[in-house]
Amino acid sequence: MQAVFLLFMGGIAGVLNSIAGGGGILIFPSLMLAGLPSINANATGTIVSFPGWIAGTVACRQNLLTQQRLSWTLGGSSVLGGALGAILLLHIPTAIFDRLVPYILLISTLIFAFGDLIYPQQKISPVALTQDLWQFWFRLAIIQFVIAIYGGFSGLGITFVLLATLRLIGIQNVHKINALKMLLMTCIYSFAAITFVFAGVVAWPQALPVIAGNIAGSYLGSLYAQKLPPKWVKSFVTIVGLGMSCYFFLK
Repeated sequence: MQAVFLLFMGGIAGVLNSIAGGGGILIFPSLMLAGLPSINANATGTIVSFPGWIAGTVACRQNLLTQQRLSWTLGGSSVLGGALGAILLLHIPTAIFDRLVPYILLISTLIFAFGDLIYPQQKISPVALTQDLWQFWFRLAIIQFVIAIYGGFSGLGITFVLLATLRLIGIQNVHKINALKMLLMTCIYSFAAITFVFAGVVAWPQALPVIAGNIAGSYLGSLYAQKLPPKWVKSFVTIVGLGMSCYFFLK
């Protein structure tokens, strides 16, 4: 029954990711409801998501070739920040992380629900991306490093933060934004995933049915679910996320 539950939730998460994102908001609490401790659930959720980000990066690689400097700068910061975030997660006491879980879920759900409102109205001119001012590129690297620390530590709702950041630095093309998002998520999760595997905190029996469901859901979502109104999908994820948050607050 647990495997069927995780397979089903992985499928729903895959469908959501193929439409609007937010699948992680479902996977993490589902793994906890399946009996995993919070840190193990978080680490397992990272492993479950990692193959999808790799595949997405490969698929979008042509759009990365035209912005190599930005890719290397933000990608390097993402690797370092993601590794540091994963190490912090492994060294924080489980009891403390348990207390953080409902707040992380609630904040990530609110970011998902109101992400359009936090997208900055003031954007840096795209011309700045072609300049050699080291101060500009250093600030970008530091900002991404901080975001990546959260990604390695938890990562719930991080894709919406990345989208806002990429819009802030002046990237207008939606395909380039999506390609960079895929690359940065891959970089953030790379060393984090390796760290979790070698630390032995990944629950493989629970991870495998989620991965299977996620692959099936992503495929079916790409074929059929695009016909659903995006507002319906967004409302569904928001309601489920708020419900999960309330459950863990009460628990």
